[in-house]
Amino acid sequence: MSTSLATLIADIDRADSPERLIAAVQALAAARLEGGIPTLIRALGFNNPGAAVTAVKGLVQMGEAAVMPLLTLLDDYNYGARAYAIRALAAIADPRALDVLLSAAEADFAPSVRRAATKGVGQLLWLKLADSERAIAQSRTYDTLVRILDDADWSIRYAAIAGLQALGQSTPDLQPQILETLRTLADSDIAVQARVQWAIATLQSPQPVPNSFPGSQTPIPNP
Repeated sequence: MSTSLATLIADIDRADSPERLIAAVQALAAARLEGGIPTLIRALGFNNPGAAVTAVKGLVQMGEAAVMPLLTLLDDYNYGARAYAIRALAAIADPRALDVLLSAAEADFAPSVRRAATKGVGQLLWLKLADSERAIAQSRTYDTLVRILDDADWSIRYAAIAGLQALGQSTPDLQPQILETLRTLADSDIAVQARVQWAIATLQSPQPVPNSFPGSQTPIPNP
């Protein structure tokens, strides 16, 4: 017999150890009940990274149903919760999150939030937009990512290149412009240089390019 939503939420509220909290969040996520979405969003702000990651996975599994609650309940004060919410929105890839992702990518004070938004905004499912809106949204995304290429933080520049690559792969009309931008980009960081070359090779080749950079000893972040 399935456990009720009220019981699942109560189990989260009365969890008395980090392990039990993670297990309770996992149970709620596994139930895939739309009524549990606000509680999963609340779990993003718990002082428990395992619970937050579990909540992100649950929200992503809920897909489109989680988008508006995530946008409505986005935490303006807890940057950790905001970063997890941005990651969930980026993974769901619904273009209704475009404005939030663009704003976070360019202006959020937390680097973790900016990285998640910068990478994710290039991966949106553009076909969900009407034809009249799609080109405008893609152009706004390109312009924002190009501005971010001047960021002082190398990891955010790295994420911008990942975003441009994804945008180019899904937007043939912008691909020549994106390739030209990448070819003329001069960056002093070896990891960013390698990411640029990988993006160019991927956009130019119909075959998948391996996720590796022979000879580079610089740690490569997730984007």
